[in-house]
Amino acid sequence: MADEATQELSVTPDAVAAGTTTVSDEVVEKIAVAAARSVPGVTELGGDVARFFNAVLDRVGLDQVGDARRGCSAHVTNGAAVVNLVIVIEAGRTVPEVTEAVRVKVTEAVEAYGLRVDEVNIRVDDVALGGPAAPTA
Repeated sequence: MADEATQELSVTPDAVAAGTTTVSDEVVEKIAVAAARSVPGVTELGGDVARFFNAVLDRVGLDQVGDARRGCSAHVTNGAAVVNLVIVIEAGRTVPEVTEAVRVKVTEAVEAYGLRVDEVNIRVDDVALGGPAAPTA
């Protein structure tokens, strides 16, 4: 008897409700940071002050605070993103090689989420001599 009361409804494209989808700047920043960190030659993200405060947070056991978006800002308008990154490169790497690889990775990663990337602007803030960049104040 229970089967007689159950009706199946099929969902077709015509039956889907309309609406808008918005992707926040913070989501794009997280995606871009993860992509940039994966590029060989990128040792850190963020400027001197951000790296200094991150080192302090590391010492007090809050090493994950602020890492997801550090060194990145993004702005999304009408499905298009502009991404700004601040990176530290490994000594011995060429700036054009690393920054081009970062642009490619970030663009691929953000576009995989259905957005268009208009710009990936990169500022090389420091060079890491012999390991991860040491924070300066």
